[in-house]
Amino acid sequence: MRLITRRSFKTNNLHPAPLVLTAVLILSSCSKAPQQPAAPTAAKQSNPIYVNQQYGFRFDLPADWKGYTVHTETWDGTTQTNPPRKEHGPKIILRDPRWTVSTPRQDIPIMVFTLAQWNEDLIVSAAPIPPSELGRNAHYVFALPPRYNFAFPDGFQEVEEILQAKPLHAF
Repeated sequence: MRLITRRSFKTNNLHPAPLVLTAVLILSSCSKAPQQPAAPTAAKQSNPIYVNQQYGFRFDLPADWKGYTVHTETWDGTTQTNPPRKEHGPKIILRDPRWTVSTPRQDIPIMVFTLAQWNEDLIVSAAPIPPSELGRNAHYVFALPPRYNFAFPDGFQEVEEILQAKPLHAF
């Protein structure tokens, strides 16, 4: 766009002369053809999201997990105190919709600990490593079990990629 302006001077009768404004606009998008509305675009397909209001978190899943299922189990552990004390809590399992009895695929297991349980030195499996924290809120810690993918079932690499994206969001 180019704008050219010119002002006139005052006349002798103490009234200003009219302001002369010359504008030249060059618009490259001007056209005599009527404007066509934009072609409708396909609605963006949203990825599935698991939301757990009870414990306060959501978990983002990729599009090919649409139709996933949720299973709940219980984890068991033992404190390393003297005397040892038994602890337990929920384990939420997100299952790949392509999972079948004949061809199982890697699940996404999420252990739920209270803050007090998490701060204990718990043994939750035979593995010499503790669970891996995924996230936490004011009441709970969400973690992956040690060696959850040790059997290397189909889909374990995909689950690793999902987890690298940090899909758990506590609230």
